[in-house]
Amino acid sequence: MLDATIPATSASGAVTREPALEHLIERVVQARAARTPLRIHGAGTKDFYGNPPQGDPLDVRALRGVSAYEPTELVVTARAGTPLLELEALLAGQGQCLPFEPPRHGPGATLGGMVASGLSGPARPRVGSVRDHLLGASMLDGRGEVLSFGGQVIKNVAGYDVSRLLAGSLGILGVILEVSLKVLPLPHASTTLRFELDQAAALARLHAWMREPLALDASAWWDGTLVVRLRGAEPAVRAAAQRMGGETVESQAAEPFWNGLRDQSDEFFARAAALVAKGGALWRLSLPATAPPLKLDGETLVEWHGAQRWLATERPAHEVRAGAAAVGGHATLFRAIDKSAGTLAPLAAPLERIHRELKRAFDPDGIFNPGRLIAGL
Repeated sequence: MLDATIPATSASGAVTREPALEHLIERVVQARAARTPLRIHGAGTKDFYGNPPQGDPLDVRALRGVSAYEPTELVVTARAGTPLLELEALLAGQGQCLPFEPPRHGPGATLGGMVASGLSGPARPRVGSVRDHLLGASMLDGRGEVLSFGGQVIKNVAGYDVSRLLAGSLGILGVILEVSLKVLPLPHASTTLRFELDQAAALARLHAWMREPLALDASAWWDGTLVVRLRGAEPAVRAAAQRMGGETVESQAAEPFWNGLRDQSDEFFARAAALVAKGGALWRLSLPATAPPLKLDGETLVEWHGAQRWLATERPAHEVRAGAAAVGGHATLFRAIDKSAGTLAPLAAPLERIHRELKRAFDPDGIFNPGRLIAGL
């Protein structure tokens, strides 16, 4: 999928590579020979996520720009250093979007960081994740070789798509160079509703709505207030709003709210950041949507109709992880000064073995982002 860009073919027929890619290859080859770890770096907006970055910076921002965009095919291909804001502006000009609403965490956030972090925004329960929209990718492995996976079509039955392994890998497998993504049209209509409910009542209400054919797109509960977003065809949104009731939130207030939730710049996350600065932690809990409110000290924000819950707390890691595990979920240490407890909960032996085998296959000398995802990997 990169034949027209990385590498390119000259008029004489010889295969050439652009300077930005040649520079990255040279750095990787040198690092491998010297056994020097590399920290893959874009805008740095997600440096807080995962275990602390280690190694010499390997900046990928020179690899930027949209390589191919076919609005009628709902597919865009762009390089890893492309700013998300630029890509989303291009899509919006054609009435399209990245439907999973990737968190940006800052104006310079890049496409490569979006894929490497694997994070999705408020619409995740309805439209799917970053991984679900990733059609293909090109990466630079630990041997200095360019590998391509997947393609530029929505239906790809050529085998297991290795590109999806890159989503959420935090760069431990290689340098993401370019990705192809499925995009979707912007919603025709959108309405936001607000309800005054405690957490248990809000979860019960959400579970009931999920059993009905409603245009329920996103939800958030915090501090006694449940906010839901309806999206889709105008008649469907209007009918759902009438069925669900609640107080309608005007668009000039609703849009900043959802953007603040997406980019984690709203009041809850500001309060969580203040707690982290004092030695607390922000946890991301992935739970069954039907799980009851957890009996854990701290402040909670509920998203994804109950499946994602944020907990700002000073409680120790083992208590938080035990509480999530007790209801069939797991806890990720999202923001903290002290990350000695590890970002991820300890993996079962078979899963850890798979992670280590994949790391050896793509990065045999362990130079990329050492320990960023899992300590010792």
